[in-house]
Amino acid sequence: MRAGDLLRQLEQRLLPRLTGGVARLGAGRARVLISAALVCCAVVLLTAVWAGDDRPSGDRTVGEVTRVGVAEGESIPGYVRAAAADLAALPTTPGSGDGTYALVSLSSYLTPQRVAAVLGDVPVATVFGRVPLADRQTEIVRIPAQRLPDDLVAQLADLAARKDREAADQRARAATLTGGGPQEHELRQVYASGAEVAAAEAVAYRSGCACVYAAVVRAGPVALRGVAARAGVRAVDPAPEVSRLDRTVFTPPLPEQREVVRPPADGGLSPATTPQGRDPGSPGASAPPPAVGETSEPAPGVTDPSPDPAGPASGGTPLAAPATLVDAGDGRKPGPVP
Repeated sequence: MRAGDLLRQLEQRLLPRLTGGVARLGAGRARVLISAALVCCAVVLLTAVWAGDDRPSGDRTVGEVTRVGVAEGESIPGYVRAAAADLAALPTTPGSGDGTYALVSLSSYLTPQRVAAVLGDVPVATVFGRVPLADRQTEIVRIPAQRLPDDLVAQLADLAARKDREAADQRARAATLTGGGPQEHELRQVYASGAEVAAAEAVAYRSGCACVYAAVVRAGPVALRGVAARAGVRAVDPAPEVSRLDRTVFTPPLPEQREVVRPPADGGLSPATTPQGRDPGSPGASAPPPAVGETSEPAPGVTDPSPDPAGPASGGTPLAAPATLVDAGDGRKPGPVP
């Protein structure tokens, strides 16, 4: 029952009785009765307002995301310098709780054992990895791994099994295309290329490959500065504004990206099978060519290690591409989910 309905019923039932009672009583008793009635009305009114407020009291931060990392088109040396400045300016205050989240970018791809050695005893929340196949787009995976290297080794084994299923799915899709038309021929090439990449990823993950290139850690300023000084660490980007990892998008640079973040082409497909039938490096294509000083490695989408493949291209179903998840500004201002 809403507050308005409850007050109307209160008026209809209580006021006639109160008026009659005042008429029968003397002035002193009437004042006592009126005071008591007013107190009761106030209590009922507050209760009605509290009970009648049926507005949802959900999390007001739903639909907002914090971005930490480097955006497409941004200077990677500039990002590294800015991260170093933020880390140096991070206040060292005793009793700061569990510490500050930070994005650790590595200068090369590392095995699970090497990642554990580089990060040491700093608490790790998640790591980022991909199989660095030359001139091929491979899936970026975000892997929860609190205990290194054990959690990471187990997750890589799960990834290998998923990639095996993905490769089989791509081959099965190619086998259903029996026609000889140009479109079916191109689709067979796409499926065959996807199966080839997925199979290579499965082999790499199963062998415990050097596939990890970034991690999210949480520690105090002194510990984070110690991580930044270790060999193999490219940048430590502190993010004191982050309180929930499920509302945060991290986009670390790939080790082979040296100057500017740009999504290069996948050399595994011919120009005829690329989007719009054009070579990715040609004018008007969806992805520009690599910048000077960069390799042709990709900046693929980010996925969790669990989902199964859902399409012809390798890498399953990306959650989002780094270029679409980071603002062109400072890279970490909260805003609506794209």
